[in-house]
Amino acid sequence: MTEYTIEFVGTGETITCSDKETILSRCLEEGIAQEYSCRVGMCLACSAEIIEGEVTQPAARGFTEEEAEAYALTCMARPQSDLKLERGKYPPSIESDLEAGSADGGDTAAADD
Repeated sequence: MTEYTIEFVGTGETITCSDKETILSRCLEEGIAQEYSCRVGMCLACSAEIIEGEVTQPAARGFTEEEAEAYALTCMARPQSDLKLERGKYPPSIESDLEAGSADGGDTAAADD
């Protein structure tokens, strides 16, 4: 088991996380207020942009392959290196869906979490 350091950009929060546990589970253990809902890689509430480093997240079904290279679903993602993450960031395709949902008064999964 290897331990990695995860820094959350803009918050001053840093945790250590093994390659055998999810980033979300470690955040919850450390008392960090990471958003989440489904915990199975579908709702995207726990999304974070990967600023630096690598994760493995084979069960992150809510992202395309391209999105999974730049974003982490913290409920599924396990670190493969030290990381810098920016929480609450969504891929451009999701951001445009959120804006469209807000513009027409529709509900979105992220807003319901």
